[in-house]
Amino acid sequence: MRHDFECKAFGEYGMSSLTIGPDTQVTLHFALKLEDGSVVDSTFDRNPATFTVGDGSLLRGFEESLFGMGAGTKDAVIIKPEQGFGQPNPSNVQEVPRDQFGEDMDLVEGLMVSFADAQKAELPGVVKCFDDKVVFVDFNHPLAGRDILFEVEIIDVQPAQASAV
Repeated sequence: MRHDFECKAFGEYGMSSLTIGPDTQVTLHFALKLEDGSVVDSTFDRNPATFTVGDGSLLRGFEESLFGMGAGTKDAVIIKPEQGFGQPNPSNVQEVPRDQFGEDMDLVEGLMVSFADAQKAELPGVVKCFDDKVVFVDFNHPLAGRDILFEVEIIDVQPAQASAV
């Protein structure tokens, strides 16, 4: 018995031809790397990430760098600080009285500490330097001022699901 049919390319089965833009849901693997190649975060060794464009999961600069990519695309782009985590703001380095830290706390430069802001949200900071009277804590994002290499592999792009109201 002979069947007359045309074989379709792999991409035509199960993969959307939709490209990333507003109103899309994206499933991808990603890696964030610093200039020296060290990996800050990656999903390549675990389950891929899924997000809807504009939902706040990714910073706008990272999101916009994906626009126009479709399923099967692999790419790497440099995200400048202005599109990523911003430039360090000197006013985000705060002088905190040493007595705000427990006497038994071993302070060291680079120690991550956490405070509650006025809305009771956690506000992490990094100890920059200290003496017996004050501790200088940097509340800038640790990646502020850094170029980030954003490696991606787009697995799927679908229309965004309408949120239930």
